[in-house]
Amino acid sequence: MTDLPRTPPLDLSGKRALVTGASSGIGLGCAVALAEARAHVVCAARRGDVLADVVSAMQGEGWSAEALTLDQTDLDAVQTAFAQPFDIVLNSAGLARHGPAIDADPNDFDAVVSINLRSAYFLSTYAARALMAAGKPGSIIHISSQMGHVGGIDRSVYCATKHGVEGMVKAMAIEWGKAGIRINTICPTFIRTALTAATFENPERYAWIMDKIKLPRVGEVSDIMGAVQFLASDASAMVTGTHMLIDGGWTAD
Repeated sequence: MTDLPRTPPLDLSGKRALVTGASSGIGLGCAVALAEARAHVVCAARRGDVLADVVSAMQGEGWSAEALTLDQTDLDAVQTAFAQPFDIVLNSAGLARHGPAIDADPNDFDAVVSINLRSAYFLSTYAARALMAAGKPGSIIHISSQMGHVGGIDRSVYCATKHGVEGMVKAMAIEWGKAGIRINTICPTFIRTALTAATFENPERYAWIMDKIKLPRVGEVSDIMGAVQFLASDASAMVTGTHMLIDGGWTAD
């Protein structure tokens, strides 16, 4: 009889996951994806009241979830969150302040770098340090962007941070691989959320987006969720130091 291979499961039973930026949009979708796969999900964000509603809704579905009010730029608070290791860490917190490069304000630049790159860097190191101390493997996932691989109109600061995250992840993967710690990014195109509504309502910007996306629609939060389960689970056990572009073909040319 032929010994047939088996697909590794997406099931995350018994795993603890931390999701930052979990109160809305892509972050909320990521938290739900992990909870659907049976992980216990700690949902972190700054807006405690919104977070409480999210966790209540998730628990109402029978999923295991709890809330953690957290400002990701407060590195002491972030470090405290890793008193116990998480098997899965998904960073979806982010900030964008778009405008022409020559008009960039230093305060806006610092704010975007602080959340998109600085906090992502130290969240990763705290997560890895806790896993190493416990002698456990793990998966760290950053929600990056297609703008970490291309340029974009009025997005020079944002692109700088996302290109930085992509390089950071490659270097960390090299250092942490022997410890069984994987680190990757998910790079979406424009996803329909409350934060992108103004962009989609701008006819010029919408035309630019639809010209770049090869498929006949923009992205939805649900388009991200399968990738989250894949990178968090044993189905991606040999995947580290790389990215998953969910961009509708934006970067194909």
